[in-house]
Amino acid sequence: MAATELEPTSDRAIVTHVDTAEVPSAEWGWSGESRRTFRTAGWIVCIILVAMTIGNHKGHIEDVFLVGFAAVIAGVMIRDSILRRKPR
Repeated sequence: MAATELEPTSDRAIVTHVDTAEVPSAEWGWSGESRRTFRTAGWIVCIILVAMTIGNHKGHIEDVFLVGFAAVIAGVMIRDSILRRKPR
């Protein structure tokens, strides 16, 4: 077998929804999303966007866009957390 060819794993103890032949990192558990990490990153981005309104700019059009984008991100995250609580 050539070095670039992959063979599927025969170990069934690993529970992922990804075939390790397609995504080799799934064998080590690196294939997936961390919801907590994305939520934390989203809130940090919101805080940074709102903090960017403090500055030496004269016009406030930038502030409207910064606060607007922060509100959209916060709205998406709040909606996601509400939808995750509801049973399907």
